[in-house]
Amino acid sequence: MNLRDLKYFVTLAETKHFSKAAKACFVSQPSLSIQIKKLETFLGVDLLERTSRSVLLTDIGKIIAEQARELLQQAETIQELAKSAQDPFSGELNLGVIPTLTSYLLPHLLPDLAKTESFPKLSIYLTEQQTSQLILGLKQGKLDAVILSLPVTHSEFTVQPLFEEELRLAVPERNSLAKKKIINATDLNGKHFILLEEGHCLRDQTILLCQKMHAEEAKNFRAASLEILRYMVSTNLGLTLMPTLACRPQQGLRYLPFAFPKPKRTIGIIWRSGSTKKLLLMRMVEHIRRLMSEQPGINIIH
Repeated sequence: MNLRDLKYFVTLAETKHFSKAAKACFVSQPSLSIQIKKLETFLGVDLLERTSRSVLLTDIGKIIAEQARELLQQAETIQELAKSAQDPFSGELNLGVIPTLTSYLLPHLLPDLAKTESFPKLSIYLTEQQTSQLILGLKQGKLDAVILSLPVTHSEFTVQPLFEEELRLAVPERNSLAKKKIINATDLNGKHFILLEEGHCLRDQTILLCQKMHAEEAKNFRAASLEILRYMVSTNLGLTLMPTLACRPQQGLRYLPFAFPKPKRTIGIIWRSGSTKKLLLMRMVEHIRRLMSEQPGINIIH
């Protein structure tokens, strides 16, 4: 038994498909099948229930897959420790970002990282997914850190708040609310809000605001992204909440601030508490805070 065989098995357990697992491991499907069979022979148990349509793990296979995943993470940690001892600010950083931040935070962050002297040997690989998928990737060791909307309740993560971002009301210019300078709670009574699809944390925040201000969800429309949401509002289909960083000028659309207390969301970065990249990530925290302090409507959290 070796780490390569365990990696094959863990990948197969995740994909539940021989050809997909083989592709992910950069081997042929027959080679992967042979190595999985050798692993079963070595362990003396059946790890898989093989059918014509799918791959299912046996009960013992599920347990061994989880243990193998942890073992592979530990092996990777050993490699990262060795690299970190040489230069803690070099190597690779697999960073996850929620979709409602990617197009609005990264244009500020990435060009600055490319020219800064703090990370001259760092390669950043980005993943954009919804919060639940990013947290799973972080737990499984596929991601080193995740930038998302707080709070996060998982005790195994280190949480560093970065900044607060004001949420504004996006309203069509043809709507009567567009003439107002400040939005009060009573202004939204009975109004219809267009929301993002299920799984977006901003959707949950908007629902809470709607409940507080007696507004309603527009049931016929849901958007997959903030850009689609912005277009839908500009065509007079409804109202929505828009984070400050995403408040880009668009014809037919206005962004209005709320009266106090203003709705906000807190953006933070999280990583596994035992991560070997702690020094790198703490420097990244300082860098993001400094960079975002220059943006209007952003309140840095230290």
